[in-house]
Amino acid sequence: MRPSQRNQILDAAIRVTERDGITGLTLESAAEEAGVTKGGLMYHFRTRDELLVAIQKHLTDAWEDHLTAELGKPLAEASPREAAEAYVRVGAHGSASKADLAFMVESATTPELAEVWDDLIGRWAPPPSSTEPRDIDLFLARLAVDGLWLWQATSGIPLPEPVRKAVLDRLLALVEADAG
Repeated sequence: MRPSQRNQILDAAIRVTERDGITGLTLESAAEEAGVTKGGLMYHFRTRDELLVAIQKHLTDAWEDHLTAELGKPLAEASPREAAEAYVRVGAHGSASKADLAFMVESATTPELAEVWDDLIGRWAPPPSSTEPRDIDLFLARLAVDGLWLWQATSGIPLPEPVRKAVLDRLLALVEADAG
């Protein structure tokens, strides 16, 4: 199946951001990268703000797909421990990009953009509702994998695979401690 022009534009906008930063992302730069006219881009996204919201949704949909695939069932059928394990496995995978980080940072100052990420995180990695050690352990594992993700997105230093695996194993042990 041929990808839609809308998705091609979103992917192009992400590439522009990866290369030139969030300030380099304009309707013109996204259109040029996607190989469409500005009018063709504006058919899908009338403003830069509409494009930014669509990119946030595009990115969170991809995260949701990865999380659901890792979980192996719908989130509604999962225990908090199972959801946390999927979150840790996906977050530790090492697929963080500078564009992902740029869009997350941009969302921190714009409520409409933040809402997209807050919805995803609220479902997959909510803060604990109690101070029970098992709830705190799940939250700590989520915070640690978020930190690992941030390190991977900002550091030019590759994490050796044995170290990444050892970190993942420790985080999973923290998550699995809840199973007992």
